[in-house]
Amino acid sequence: MTIPEIQRQRGRAHPAARPPVRTRVPLKRLLRVASVACGIQFGWALQLSLLTPYVQELGIPHAWASLVWLCGPLSGLLVQPVVGHMSDRCTSRFGRRRPFIVAGAALIIVAVLIIGHSADIGRLLGDGADSRPRAVAAFVVGFWLLDVANNMSQGPCRALLADLTGKDHRRTRVANAYFSLFMAVGNVLGFATGSYSGWFTIFPFTITPSCSVNCANLKSAFFLDIVFIMFTTYVSISAAQELPLSSSNSSTHNADERPERSNHAQEAFFWELFGTFRYLSGPIWVILLVTALTWIGWFPFLLFDTDWMGREIYRGRPNEGQNYHTGVRMGAFGLMLNSVVLGLTSVFMEKLCKKWGAGLIWGISNILMALCFLTMLIITSMVNNMDFSGYDLPPDGVVIAALIVFAILGVPLAITYSIPYAMISTRIESLGLGQGLSMGVLNLAIVIPQVVVSLGSGPWDQLFGGGNSPAFAVAAVAAFAGGLVAILALPRSHAEKPRAHM
Repeated sequence: MTIPEIQRQRGRAHPAARPPVRTRVPLKRLLRVASVACGIQFGWALQLSLLTPYVQELGIPHAWASLVWLCGPLSGLLVQPVVGHMSDRCTSRFGRRRPFIVAGAALIIVAVLIIGHSADIGRLLGDGADSRPRAVAAFVVGFWLLDVANNMSQGPCRALLADLTGKDHRRTRVANAYFSLFMAVGNVLGFATGSYSGWFTIFPFTITPSCSVNCANLKSAFFLDIVFIMFTTYVSISAAQELPLSSSNSSTHNADERPERSNHAQEAFFWELFGTFRYLSGPIWVILLVTALTWIGWFPFLLFDTDWMGREIYRGRPNEGQNYHTGVRMGAFGLMLNSVVLGLTSVFMEKLCKKWGAGLIWGISNILMALCFLTMLIITSMVNNMDFSGYDLPPDGVVIAALIVFAILGVPLAITYSIPYAMISTRIESLGLGQGLSMGVLNLAIVIPQVVVSLGSGPWDQLFGGGNSPAFAVAAVAAFAGGLVAILALPRSHAEKPRAHM
């Protein structure tokens, strides 16, 4: 059976809703639409830089920290494909994607309020000074809700950009580069916020009997996040100007088909999502494989970057002196430098892909990522052989070397945030999927490796004596393998006829 025949049969069972035909969207409007990534990433940066240390301050052991972060990939595994599928078929008068973007932003606000006040909630429910199980429970609920909200927002954002650019491969890359650029700006602001320890002085009411200075600083930073995400969400949805997917512009659906799709929406969705894998072309499978290997590399770093700086470089421990917290703030500063480089790389993304091809750029960036992780392992080994302990700080040269590695990692991170999405959105279109579901297919290749890393990194680290080095070693191997596959197997451009779209 041919692909067109398969599409016709699938279309009779549950036809994919297609957006109305629209005129070419100006790049300035695409820039405004992509700006919501800045607000989302601002909160994500705070999450990455401050929450792993905060988890351990609440009393969760380091080996279990990755299990707490398991909620991110699990929610991504379920929420983003479902939301993508629903947004493909949403008939709201506000458009298909915008209602989900707004709902996701509202949930982010609720989640950060719960996380920031988790210690207070625990005390209110009966926690003592030494044991805080209720605070941990409140934190986990807020944390899971935050990851659900992030996935609920980002999938429709990516799909909206793909809707607005259509089949123009160059503009699709530009739109995703804009998205990556705003993620970088949000990261810079978020990590800069996380690296400053004096926000509680602006919001002195955040200090409570159950919430010390470090906790109050986190709570105050989330207040800033709320204001920021409200502003960027408004800028984005006001620029999108989506047309509603009404019966007048989705005439491919006849009256007999709509009740069946309504009654069996979820069954049709899961059949469409997982059944689609049988019909993916070879290049799409390669994109998914490289994506999976890339995220096996990234996830340990995103989990333990600031914790690595606090533990391995500054030799600190949570709730034991200031070395750990000094290291965490220095790690947040390093992530801010990382985001500056990420933003600069995003600006030149299109030119890089035009000159050398997206596949080659992606492969080289993964090998660079592997070399950076290897350098982190070397730095860790050097620090372990140095003679400083107690409250002494590490030598400046070691800290500078670690910061340089963090900064250089901004280059492959920009590639990861842009090229896979652009490649999948243009190549999977031939299967007749909506852009929301297309993002869901790619998301499976992102979150399944993250689930594996979350389940395995804690026991893996403990097996080799604790610390973060074993997880970084696995990350280096996976990133290098992904780079080799990308260079050898991925096409050099997004389009079948490269010169027609460059």
